[in-house]
Parts: sequence; structure tokens; C-alpha cells
Amino acid sequence: MDGIASILVVDDNPKFLADALPMYGYNVTVAKDGLEALKILDKEQGFDIILLDVMMPNMDGWDTLKAIRTNKKIKYIPVIMITAVSEDQKIVSGLKIGADDYIVKPFILPNLLARIEAVLRRCRWQSESAQKTSVSLNKDVNIDLLTPKEKEVLELLAKGASNQQIADKLCVRDVTVKTHLNSIFKKLKVANRTQAVLLAMQINLVS
Repeated sequence: MDGIASILVVDDNPKFLADALPMYGYNVTVAKDGLEALKILDKEQGFDIILLDVMMPNMDGWDTLKAIRTNKKIKYIPVIMITAVSEDQKIVSGLKIGADDYIVKPFILPNLLARIEAVLRRCRWQSESAQKTSVSLNKDVNIDLLTPKEKEVLELLAKGASNQQIADKLCVRDVTVKTHLNSIFKKLKVANRTQAVLLAMQINLVS
């Protein structure tokens, strides 16, 4: 790990993590429920990752996660859910809300540490990749060159949809989506999907 990561532990019984994580070089701040966590996050957004328990008083983990993901200041902080619930449906629902990973209680510390490192590493890679890519992007493009259908394809692309998912959503064939994408890349003067989405975000076409 490069540098010391700062972790916000949101758990109504945080003693184990609060004691253990600093021993592995992490800076740890504790919140005992979702409401307290949101107050801390309102004052300080410099956390590298949030460990968020699901079952808590006052405000549970799911509602806390929703609040984090709808707040522009903190929405990109990675979140690992800590849950005693092992049903696949609830775990998938959490991932759809915006969890980056999950771990089911009871867990062994090395497993959690590995997940923390994996999420931090992935986020660092994405940040570095975005920075490198954005340097070469040409913002001096005419977005009006895109047709309404191409803008719709680009918006779905920005949401992470695959070609097949875009085709299903727009009721067209996969080859038609590829044609739209090639036209979008040409008009935006970019080479790939990542650059197209980054440019669209930079010029506020998509959020």
C-alpha cells in the first residue's frame, strides 16, 4: 500500500476493527451509526475507504450507503459492506446501490485486509487511468454533432452498460450499437469507450 490509508469504520460495535486496523498501518475514525457517519463525512471527505456495517441503530447500512452515493462530495469514496446477512439477493441489492465489496460476518481479519487492499488498489488504478486518459482528451468538440440516439447510447455507456444491454434497452441489434459507437468516437475525436465517457462527463453531457 502506498502511503497511509484513512478508514471510516461505521459500526455500533467498532472495538475490534478500531483496535486491529491501526496495527496494520491504517488511520481509523469511528462512527457508531449511519447518522454519526454522515455528520463526520460532512466535515471531512478525505477518507480513502468506508467499512460500513449493515445492522445498526438509528440508520442502517443500506440507508447510509444510499445517502453516501447521492451526496456529490462523498459519492466516490469506496465502501465495503460488513453484514451478517449472506443471502445473495440482499448482497446483490447492496452492490447495485453502490457498495464496492462486501464481507460476511463472522470473518477473519486477513480476509478483510485483503479486500480493503484490493478495493484501494482498484480505486488508485482507476484514478491514475482517468488522469492519464483525460490529459489527451480534446474538449474542443461540438457535442451537437451527436444525434439524439447517439447521446442516448453515450448516456447508457456512461452508466456501465454493455453493447448487448444498450441494444436491449434501445430495441436495436448489437451491430447497430457498434455503428453508433464508432460514429460517437469519430465525432468526439476519441479512441475508445473510456475516453468517450470521460469526455462526456467533462463537458457535462452525462453525470
